[in-house]
Amino acid sequence: MTEDAASAATERLKGLAALVGGACVIGLAPILVRLADTGPAAVGFWRLVFALPLLMLMSARARPVTGQGLSKAALLAGVMFALDLVFWHYGIALTSVANATVLANLTPLIVTAIAWVVFRQRPERLFLIAVVVAVAGAWIMAVAKGGAPGRSPLLGDSLSAATSVWYALYMLSVGWARRDQSATAVMLWSSISAIPVVLIASLALGEQFLPASPGGWAACVGLGVMHVTGQGAIAWALGRLPTSTASVVVLVQPVVAALFGWVLFAEALGPWQALGGAVALAGVVLAQWASRPKPVQAA
Repeated sequence: MTEDAASAATERLKGLAALVGGACVIGLAPILVRLADTGPAAVGFWRLVFALPLLMLMSARARPVTGQGLSKAALLAGVMFALDLVFWHYGIALTSVANATVLANLTPLIVTAIAWVVFRQRPERLFLIAVVVAVAGAWIMAVAKGGAPGRSPLLGDSLSAATSVWYALYMLSVGWARRDQSATAVMLWSSISAIPVVLIASLALGEQFLPASPGGWAACVGLGVMHVTGQGAIAWALGRLPTSTASVVVLVQPVVAALFGWVLFAEALGPWQALGGAVALAGVVLAQWASRPKPVQAA
């Protein structure tokens, strides 16, 4: 293996580690959303507001490099992320934690299709099989009857499925911005552009805006910290991995969310949900195998 190939492999492993870690952290988000005593869109507002000081501090302490300024792609990512939060948080309120997280993570299908049609990035056959396997596992988790149904499961499931579209566009926008922007800059500007969108949504929907208990405030603060660490790690990884590959890896989120929903909210994992989680993770592993860099044979 040449020195350049070894360096590329190391960067890929770092990106994968950051991506898996970030996805596991984000898997805690629906739990904290359930614990926040305020409206679903308002939860998104407080999440971003509490994340903003940390992002500003990180930006101020970062070394001056190119790509720290305003980016149209980062602003677009913020709008997509705001829509993602509003749809997903309402989905969490209306259906089970497992269903909301699984259906919101049907993103790989959309990302792969857009990358193929718009950016002419034709995936390999094995990668397409891996996407189908991962999404099939996620779907099995969603339709299994092991979890609590929620207050309005049909509407909650529909909103959660629509979330996958916004999340796909968010990931593509972040991937676009990361071509010439640092992860810190992308996170900062996307958060700034997302705040007014979730604020308007919360006010327009007549939600309870302030958390009603100290526990609710603590959950919102926790979401802010989680946003910086989890989404920050994903944004950093998107500068080192293809967006289509990253979108499959983040399917570890519903597995983490389902486990915590089981422990904290008694949304028990039945055998079919457990099988779905195993299949989804198998698809993630297969996707990584399919998208690994091919060795260059010497002439």
